[in-house]
Amino acid sequence: MHPKALLEATADLVGLVLKFDHPADQVVSRFFRDHREFGPRERATLAETVYTVLRKKLLFDHLSPSGSGSKERRMAILGFHGPRDFLKSALNDTEKRWLDNCDAVKPDDLLERHRHNLPEWLVGPLKAQLGDGFWALVESLQQPAPLDLRVNALTDKRAEVKAELAKAAIKSEATPFSPWGLRIDGKPALTKLDAFARGAVEVQDEGSQLLALLLDAKRGEMVVDFCAGAGGKTLAIGATMRNTGRLYAFDTSAHRLDALKPRLARSKLSNVHPAAIAHERDDRIKRLAGKIDRVLVDAPCSGLGTLRRNPDLKWRQSLKSVEELTVKQTAILQSAARLVKSGGRLVYATCSVLPEENEAIAEAFGAANPDFVPVDAAELLQGLKVEGSEALCAGGEGGRRYLRLWPHRHSTDGFFAAAWNRK
Repeated sequence: MHPKALLEATADLVGLVLKFDHPADQVVSRFFRDHREFGPRERATLAETVYTVLRKKLLFDHLSPSGSGSKERRMAILGFHGPRDFLKSALNDTEKRWLDNCDAVKPDDLLERHRHNLPEWLVGPLKAQLGDGFWALVESLQQPAPLDLRVNALTDKRAEVKAELAKAAIKSEATPFSPWGLRIDGKPALTKLDAFARGAVEVQDEGSQLLALLLDAKRGEMVVDFCAGAGGKTLAIGATMRNTGRLYAFDTSAHRLDALKPRLARSKLSNVHPAAIAHERDDRIKRLAGKIDRVLVDAPCSGLGTLRRNPDLKWRQSLKSVEELTVKQTAILQSAARLVKSGGRLVYATCSVLPEENEAIAEAFGAANPDFVPVDAAELLQGLKVEGSEALCAGGEGGRRYLRLWPHRHSTDGFFAAAWNRK
């Protein structure tokens, strides 16, 4: 495609995304459906440019007023994912000079807000938690997330799948913490692989795999994934149960559960029972009260641990939306806890990095429910032979109480998890 045409299309897409009417990934997908003329290379340029703009929005907002043309075009130029020579062939002389001037700006000359590109309401809580580590997190959030796969432990072995991928010219490395994970070099077309088609692998961040591992579901148990969504963790849990027992996948969104069906068919699991519920107090929940061995509550959250993948979330969330989420999280956790039988385990998790959604929820629940005994996440992970498990945990006595994952420390999305055993 001609550089000028590609830049124009990129500017159009940037404009649509910056309206923030819908999640960025949905806007990008819809744009590609409406414009079938773009090949894989053009799509990569369009998508990566958009995500760069979202990651560096405050900086680009600062630089763009000095340029010419529409704001969307200026933002697209600043974030353009591709060779500089290719980009410049689409620019006029004025734009070229402006771009050179922007490229010459040194990070040390910028205000802090233009370096971290985060809303101020988010900066304070992150600095309070990380101290000097804040800027390491900022640097990691400016980069795309790696591509992690989970090997289906029911049907395949990680080493064999790794060798199979190598034959297809796909480099991978075993993830350092999850026993099921492979980290892929680049972004290959996975859906065309036999390993994907037959259910040997699923795309899943290593941190998400660790949440399923922490539940430690056993053969023959009754287990509930309370907020299953599209079922990534459900499938991992089902594999650990060796396709025995009964695994309920509950969610209030039937649409999201529909996305589980083709994945479930590939997985070869027959012990999974998806069910849409009206709310956390649904009659289905009441009927199972006190009967379940293990319950995972991967609660609806701000998603701020996934900013490498979803950088638009930092502009679409707010203090008010987080406050509303904490009310929902508290209610969901309390309702899910009723399912757990005596001697059973409850795990609460989010993909957020905010204490309000994590430690505060867990501590309030523990105080209100003395029959649930907290279990150190580090102890559980050590029992599951996860190497370096203490480095994955924080909080409580000895800093071992909660699973606390960070992109800059663990190369995963930001995750939190707390575990209890019921008396």
